[in-house]
Amino acid sequence: MRNFDELSEREILALAIANEEEDGRIYSDIAEGLRDTYPASGKVFLEMAAQESGHRRALLDLYSEKFGEHIPLIRRQDVRGFIQHKPVWQIRPLGLDSVRKLAEQMELETMRFYRRSAARSQDASIRKLLGDLAEAEQEHEHTAGRLMEQNLTASARDEEDKAARRDFVLRVIQPGLAGLMDGSVSTLAPVFAAAFATGRSWDAFVVGLAASIGAGISMGFAEALSDNGSLTGRGAPLVRGTICGLMTTLGGIGHTLPFLISDFWTAMAVAISVVIVELSVISWIRWKYMDTPPLAATMQVAFGGALVFATGIVIGSS
Repeated sequence: MRNFDELSEREILALAIANEEEDGRIYSDIAEGLRDTYPASGKVFLEMAAQESGHRRALLDLYSEKFGEHIPLIRRQDVRGFIQHKPVWQIRPLGLDSVRKLAEQMELETMRFYRRSAARSQDASIRKLLGDLAEAEQEHEHTAGRLMEQNLTASARDEEDKAARRDFVLRVIQPGLAGLMDGSVSTLAPVFAAAFATGRSWDAFVVGLAASIGAGISMGFAEALSDNGSLTGRGAPLVRGTICGLMTTLGGIGHTLPFLISDFWTAMAVAISVVIVELSVISWIRWKYMDTPPLAATMQVAFGGALVFATGIVIGSS
């Protein structure tokens, strides 16, 4: 890698051409990735790609006028100080907030590059073009806002917000809720069965810890292997499996930790209180994100939890 200050004016222009080509491709890839789910935002990025193409043509014209037809291959990764952007295909599925932040970061970096390049240039025409491009990149934020207003009407934005919420529910809420329900409900029986069978807090804690971690691993693998997300749009299996596994473990650990209290009945009372909180949280999530009526969500979760809890007590006391 070379330092930016070591580049000649010819190399700076070659680097600028390569940067504009790369930025245009990134915006085109983003537009393609958003086309089906967020068509209005996809159109915005397509127009931004067209603007980058215009910058590239201006740079090419000036380069050929000054230095001829051959352009040396100089890229961001060849010069110290540039941010390395992950290819768009590696960050799918694309989120609106993430790609908008990426675009802002790219425009800011490019603006700084043109300003530094213009300050170093001794050629008037090169200095002028680089300065003009720096101003153009600074205006891109306003241009992006204008394009958003033109393409993202109130109805289009509403549709994209609904689509984003659906994606969030599919990729995060559903696997997390499944894990939380499994961890909170399925571990009730072994934890409280061990507690009533032995009458010792520590034994209940060990059983609960094993059940929680074991259930987390099992649910994580089950979620990850059940669907690769290619047809259902539920996202990366590794991410879903991790979310599901962690939430499963968290759901079981919640009412297991109170059994670290040495006094058995105090631990039992705290654990039951935690169970009530866990079931309330599950009911709230089902109402908030799954459109389940609050009373129905509460009754369904409470009924299931009560059955499992009673099973643990009956088996532990027998």
